[in-house]
Amino acid sequence: MPITVPEGLPAIKVLEKENIFVMPDSRAKRQDIRALKILILNLMPTKVETETQLLRLLGNTPLQVEIELFKTKMHTSKNVSAEYLLKFYKTFDELKSNRYDGLIITGAPVEQLAFEDVDYWSELCQILDWSTKNVWSTLHICWGAQAGLYHHYGIDKFMLPHKLSGIYKHRLLSLTHPLARGFDDEFWAPHSRYTGNNPEKIDKVPELELLSISDEAGAYIVADRSERRFFVSGHSEYDRYTLDKEYRRDIAAGLNINAPCNYYIDGNPENAPVMRWRSHANLLFANWLNYFVYQQTPYDLYDLNK
Repeated sequence: MPITVPEGLPAIKVLEKENIFVMPDSRAKRQDIRALKILILNLMPTKVETETQLLRLLGNTPLQVEIELFKTKMHTSKNVSAEYLLKFYKTFDELKSNRYDGLIITGAPVEQLAFEDVDYWSELCQILDWSTKNVWSTLHICWGAQAGLYHHYGIDKFMLPHKLSGIYKHRLLSLTHPLARGFDDEFWAPHSRYTGNNPEKIDKVPELELLSISDEAGAYIVADRSERRFFVSGHSEYDRYTLDKEYRRDIAAGLNINAPCNYYIDGNPENAPVMRWRSHANLLFANWLNYFVYQQTPYDLYDLNK
């Protein structure tokens, strides 16, 4: 089934080349189908790249998905034009009267700041509170996961001794949870961050269940036992070359940083990266969409909290 996106979004051309069925919203409106309404709060500076990565995964399922993109009003993006944002993105004020099947909150390159020092923190708190009554299921990614754990449960992040960058091996702690259905006992996922969450603090919150962990990367997937909030500390949506771009950007900025772990052939940055997380990424997003959005959300979204 297709994924429905705003007319003219640059991701359309990329995804069509990959044989992912993308439908402009003008065509979708002529169909008598109840598509899943998924909202994406894109906090990443590389907005076009992040859109494409997420849409690739959301579009690789049998479900018809209708996408809306939005941004915070309090932050001015420096990496994409105001015209682009005006054309494809909404603000919270424009959509807060709507209801949605799902919400994705991306990461953001602000994890070295205290949450309260992020310029859009108060607005994000409003969005998180709004989501509890207006969204059926929310998927938080990387810093978005840390922000959600802090706001909803008071679990603060901690600074790592150095940037965590690379592809890390993970294991399941819950073999039967539907979000992990089809996962191997051990699997790989990308991480790119300076902070983490303490698994022991997560375990002390009765509402939370730690589903997956890595000896090197720490807590990976956390689920609220209500099955309406999920927190993923890594970036399973990343493309083959995303970590490479970040690494070369950091080197050019004069940062003393190691090459991403388990990423380049023979560990040599002059060699190509090895893509070893694609199947996990597709399963993660497909399971979330299927088991926690499609199969649970009410047909009439205004019945969300009945």
